[in-house]
Amino acid sequence: MNKIPQIGCACEKPDYNYTEYRSSELGIDHTNNRYGEVSFQQCKLCQRIWVHYFVEYEHYSKSGRWYKGIVSKKNRSQITPENAVEYLESLEWYVYGGSFFDSTGTIGQGRVRVD
Repeated sequence: MNKIPQIGCACEKPDYNYTEYRSSELGIDHTNNRYGEVSFQQCKLCQRIWVHYFVEYEHYSKSGRWYKGIVSKKNRSQITPENAVEYLESLEWYVYGGSFFDSTGTIGQGRVRVD
């Protein structure tokens, strides 16, 4: 399990605003036809990098969900849209939310529910 300490930055808070990040698209995860949008986000305050995964199924209401987890510089180049879910599941903790969970965000760990 990837052990990532919390350092008390606002970016660790579940409802942290997306405008506080610099974002770059990584691509689309086509696994199981889920079309998950994967990007990297860098916190403007502490400079940490997060992998962000978003998926929504248009034919189901309240299906939108997102996950974000901290990525070390050495792991960043190894993350692809197809293995982002596996990476998130390997973390000691991540932040997740969305209409599927009826949540603006909470801290979680383990299984990532994207299918």
